[in-house]
Amino acid sequence: MTEPCVLVTGFEPFDGETLNPSMAVAQALHGMTLDGHRVHAAVLPCVFGDALQALDETLSRVRPSLVLALGQAARAEISVERVAINVDDARIADNAGARPIDRAIVDGGPAAYFSSLPIKAMVATMQRAGLPAAVSQTAGTFVCNHVFYGLMHRLQARPGVRGGFVHLPLLPEQALRRGGFSLPLPVMTGGVRIALLSALRQQGDLRLGGGAEA
Repeated sequence: MTEPCVLVTGFEPFDGETLNPSMAVAQALHGMTLDGHRVHAAVLPCVFGDALQALDETLSRVRPSLVLALGQAARAEISVERVAINVDDARIADNAGARPIDRAIVDGGPAAYFSSLPIKAMVATMQRAGLPAAVSQTAGTFVCNHVFYGLMHRLQARPGVRGGFVHLPLLPEQALRRGGFSLPLPVMTGGVRIALLSALRQQGDLRLGGGAEA
């Protein structure tokens, strides 16, 4: 019998960076076993279109029961995303120089998809471990949202496979150059591990406040 698998994706560095915490955390988790599920990591190109092609190839090869995509955001917490929207609207160019504006990710697709992971339970377990974590109401409109929406669209044809997206803060090495909040790699890796265990153990979500006023 094939061992159940969890897929964790990260992105290559972008916007002139040489590091990306999502790639580093995914690679650090690769090969771990969580509640009987082997973690498989994949690094996606930070390129519109190509990222989803790489995701398709990985999904076909790995056949996971749960997918957690990771990305980088200069925020002050680990952000568990609630919703992906059907639009590419790039403030900066991707790694291939593309900068789509107001373009649908999937022509004729739904306006949005919600994460199918227990986002509030994931946040609560990280907070109990002393980590800064929160539900986020926007995954942006860059390649992170592009992959989040594309993932959830693909999972509509994969009954029983759940998926979602988490944005990670900067690494300390990045914050030294750019300023702002950061978390060390071992801390973020541990946080994502906790979040994955919560997602594997909890089917329905907790009824906790996690909204935002703006």
